[in-house]
Amino acid sequence: MRVVITGTSGFIGRALAQSMAEKHDVVCLSRGETAVEGVTAIRGDFTSPDDLRELDAYEIDALIHLAAVTSGGTEEEQLGVNVLGTRRLLRYLIDRGCKKFVLASSIAAAGVLCPDFRPLQLPMPDEHPCLDRLGYGFSKYMMEELARYISRQNRDVDLIAIRLAGITADDAKRELRKAEPPWNWGMASISPMCLSDAIRCFTMAAEAPCKPGCRIMNAVGAQACVEDTIPEIIRARYGEGAAGLDLSHYERPGHERDPVFDISRIKQELGFTPEHNVAAEDPT
Repeated sequence: MRVVITGTSGFIGRALAQSMAEKHDVVCLSRGETAVEGVTAIRGDFTSPDDLRELDAYEIDALIHLAAVTSGGTEEEQLGVNVLGTRRLLRYLIDRGCKKFVLASSIAAAGVLCPDFRPLQLPMPDEHPCLDRLGYGFSKYMMEELARYISRQNRDVDLIAIRLAGITADDAKRELRKAEPPWNWGMASISPMCLSDAIRCFTMAAEAPCKPGCRIMNAVGAQACVEDTIPEIIRARYGEGAAGLDLSHYERPGHERDPVFDISRIKQELGFTPEHNVAAEDPT
């Protein structure tokens, strides 16, 4: 199939484009240079109508949308690009007959980048409410709401928004968190996923049979990046505030260090399970 991938000058996008080009006709759209062989590379901004018209010559079967303004941008940039820009991109491709869309949302949509974030439920479900107050997570949540809105208008379109974890190189060394201060880290930092797993995740989502509707799915590593158990960390982190959280999932033998995000739906829907344990001393 012919797949458009945005953000291919970035860490994930470049690796994904290179991998998918082995089986598919890949068209890359990125503001920066796409250093990948065997693809059609278009230098452009997905928010620009003029740049989108560079895709007019191609029949597009699927979109994998990775490009975004991240947490380093301003609130106005995040909302303008991640929500309104994504709307323009989706409208353009839907008008041209594309029905398969895979959107890179973020676990930040739950609000986990906020230092004082406290989950409402553990493991956090795919559609944990947005408690973000920093801007980036809210923009990703609003992108998900945009996908739901477009799904209601276009009943034959398949939209998958993947709440993606932070991605690390497969051989990266990772710090294991303990049940002790300082607490100057968010819950996102104990939930990374390896790059090779992220590539498989997006590829499987794009290749899956079209299923009209809108689905939100968590995608994080198979194990939390922790030394102590999740109950120990949560109780130490939140003190009396942890009393209202049901931690029974993590108190079962073999589940003490399960991820703080529920990843059962993406396994059921797409057959995806992360293969790399990010908490292992030897990541290979």
